[in-house]
Amino acid sequence: MNAAGTRMPAWAAALTGLVAGAVALGVAQIVAGLIDPGAAPVVAVGGTMVDATPAGLKEWAIRTFGSNDKPVLLGGIVVVLALVAAGLGLLARRRRAYGTLGLAVFGLVGAAAALSRPDAGVAHVLPSLVGAAAGAWTLSRLTRRAMSSGEEDYVAASRAADHAAGGRVLAVPAPVERTRAESARAEHAGVERAGVAGVGEESRAAESGLAAPAAPPPSPSPAMPAVMRAGARPGAGPDSDPYVFDRRRLLTGAAAGVAVAGVAGFGGWLLKGSKDAELARRGVAKMLPRAARPAAPIPAGADLRIPGLSPFVTPNAEFYRVDTALVVPSVDPARWTLKIHGLVDRPVELTFADLLKRPLMEADVTLTCVSNEVGGPYIGNARWLGARLADVLREAGIRREADMLLSVSQDGWTCGTPVDVVMDGRDALLAVAMNGEVLPEAHGFPVRQVVPGLYGYVSATKWVTEIRATRFDRDEGYWTPRGWAPRGPIKTQSRIDLPHDGDEVTAGRTTAAGVAWAQHRGVQ
Repeated sequence: MNAAGTRMPAWAAALTGLVAGAVALGVAQIVAGLIDPGAAPVVAVGGTMVDATPAGLKEWAIRTFGSNDKPVLLGGIVVVLALVAAGLGLLARRRRAYGTLGLAVFGLVGAAAALSRPDAGVAHVLPSLVGAAAGAWTLSRLTRRAMSSGEEDYVAASRAADHAAGGRVLAVPAPVERTRAESARAEHAGVERAGVAGVGEESRAAESGLAAPAAPPPSPSPAMPAVMRAGARPGAGPDSDPYVFDRRRLLTGAAAGVAVAGVAGFGGWLLKGSKDAELARRGVAKMLPRAARPAAPIPAGADLRIPGLSPFVTPNAEFYRVDTALVVPSVDPARWTLKIHGLVDRPVELTFADLLKRPLMEADVTLTCVSNEVGGPYIGNARWLGARLADVLREAGIRREADMLLSVSQDGWTCGTPVDVVMDGRDALLAVAMNGEVLPEAHGFPVRQVVPGLYGYVSATKWVTEIRATRFDRDEGYWTPRGWAPRGPIKTQSRIDLPHDGDEVTAGRTTAAGVAWAQHRGVQ
């Protein structure tokens, strides 16, 4: 509400809030692109929500939305933020300070969420704070544009009048305050002087026989703008409202704000490094060595090639993805290292080049998510290429008392893997390739952990950067305090692919087909 009590229409106030919120998110995104994509307020708040969500609700989300659970979560956050932004616009309609305060709270919440993420630093608060400041400025600017006082029109009219008068400026002396008596005396003296002058002129004219010359007309003064009271609109009456809602100015300002938000958001997306990671993957593909121990060819007949039946090897593009990363980490293999420490005699730190120099082996390993229901899709089989994890642990001198490997992802996620499973001879790998290709970003590029026979939450760490030998009675992985068992062995399972659930089966001959799996043992 302005000083005279006029309010902006509700729809317009909500629009100003929405545009201010969009600018805030766009600016925050481009700042996060310069610092860390995970510091963007939507991503940081989403990550905090993921960590705080009960395990049962997470299972429901995975079952319901599958690999689309992350876009659904981020989209839901954006919708909620849009509603909040519209509400702030309505609050600013009553008093501008309310909207500014709400955007400040938005910035503080985003900053706190960013600081709560693993490996966060002081700089991670900047995207939320800078974005909130940009949103507050936008809200104030749009409100001023929408509720015009006519001041700009008045200034324009004044300049036009001056220009029409030839650029002349009339200097007006400041008024001098006089008493009432002084004013009366001055007026009386002026009348007397005028009378004496008039009589003298008439006498001289009579003596000469000529008429008194007429007084010259007053010279025109430069055009001057009308005097306006503060806040009044040109041409408005004295009792008119000093402010008026200007739809056109609001809509043009809103369009400019949306353009700024879009450009900033796109710039943040470009800066997050996905293009650099793809170039790095291409570079790794050129230097990827052949397997020192290649896997045996897939037996003839293992893939029945029946339409609708899952293939023996799951293509990379169809391989399921279940993790907590709302933004896929972008890791530069030239800077990547793996630190192995804890209950070991000789701590080891490997670079990516060190890992590629080791003897690499191929292994066909099936991965399964613990959230996979009977008949569910969260299972995939791939041919992995990597270094044997057991060999690296032996070189580090893992101690007898260690019974857990606590692996850490680039984004801070952790999992606890039983040591005895890794060391019993199965093909546990530090994998660098998948189905003959460099690991895709979404599946752990440049290096991930693959352990046959265990559910992913206790074995399949993507973007792995650290492995600490420890004990189950001292440490726990991400999912253990959320109700999951510390050890997750996979049981033999099967799935019917044909007929599909809900298919209508006609009378007569029908194809029934499916798959079965028993990790590290195989199904005969």
